[in-house]
Order: sequence, then C-alpha cells, then structure tokens
Amino acid sequence: MNPALSSYIESTANEDEALHNARQDAEEFGLTVPDIMTGQLLTALTAMTRNSRSTGAVAVTPAASVVGLYILKGLDSTGILTCIDPEAEHQRQARQTFRDAGYSPSRYRFLPSRPLEVMGRLAEASYQLIYVDASPMDMCAMVTTAWPLLTEGGVLIMADALLDGTLADESRKDRLTVSAREADALINSLEGAVVSRLPLGAGMTLVTKTTP
Repeated sequence: MNPALSSYIESTANEDEALHNARQDAEEFGLTVPDIMTGQLLTALTAMTRNSRSTGAVAVTPAASVVGLYILKGLDSTGILTCIDPEAEHQRQARQTFRDAGYSPSRYRFLPSRPLEVMGRLAEASYQLIYVDASPMDMCAMVTTAWPLLTEGGVLIMADALLDGTLADESRKDRLTVSAREADALINSLEGAVVSRLPLGAGMTLVTKTTP
C-alpha cells in the first residue's frame, strides 16, 4: 500500500486509550494483533452482518483484547462476543480490557478451552461473524467446525491464512504450507460461500455465507 495512504488512514483512526493499551499489552505477551486497517474492517464487517437471528460473534485468538474491542464496536447492544483461547492469562487481560472500555460483562463471555474442543458445542446458525487466528495445521478443522455456526449473511474471517503468498510457490512442500493450501481448497469447495482474499496481515480470507 502507498505509505502516504497508510499513514493517513492510521492518523485518522482515532483509536481510544483502551485499544492503545490493549495493543501494548499484546506486544508484551508477544501476540500478533490486527493492524489499524484490519481492525477497522473487523468493525465494519461486524456492523454489516447484523442479523435478528444472530446471538453475536466469536473470536478464536490469543489476542482477544484487541480483536474483541474492534468486534464489540460493531455489535449491536444485544450481541454477545464469545472469546475462545486456552490461555487463562490472555483471557484475564481481555476481560479487564473490555471492562476498562466500558462494556458490560453481559456483552462478552470467555471459554478457556482449546477451540476445536468447544466450538462444536456452540449453537449452529447463530453467529454473524467468526474470527479465527489459528495455526495452518488446524485451519481445515477450524473451517469445518466454524462454517455451520454462521447465520445466513455471516462471515468467517481466517487471519493470516495465506502465509504471505507462499501458497502460490509450488516448490514449498513443508507441512504448514501444505496445510494452508488444503484449507484454501476446502474454503473454495464450500457450498453457498462467497470467498474474498485480502492483502491484510499475512493474507486474510473472508468467507461469507449466502445460504442457511
């Protein structure tokens, strides 16, 4: 992206203190977080996918404090954010961040479990947005598990799923690249899906559900 354009977008973002502090905390933990442009997209997608049948959104990421603030900003007042991560310390920090940002505890919940062990117990066709930051080794399973949870019009966001474009390098045969390719192929095979790939982070894949 043009550096001047990127600089302008960042300078006009008006990120508040809660988000600034959440970014700093995530850096201390060594966590990867969405940049400002990606964060703004998360807020916009959350607001655009509001559905009367939806109970909210899901964030599968160790950086729930940052990701969650962007999503909560786009959720309506009845939407609930479900954060899934096995690390209790990450979730403790996110809980404090949401509280400091002024969100009621009724607006979010935390499931301190391995995502693939708990997502299958969530209600199908109930979520407007699901954000996944997962190892390439788990991507296929995450797509398979997350897809039934979305409402019609809902969107699945696979962060850093394109591995900076190494999927296109046919000489790359390592396990991570092969796993990411398999997940990408699986996404292409989903019925009732509109797939978009964006040059955000290491490559973001958006999968919108067009049929129930």
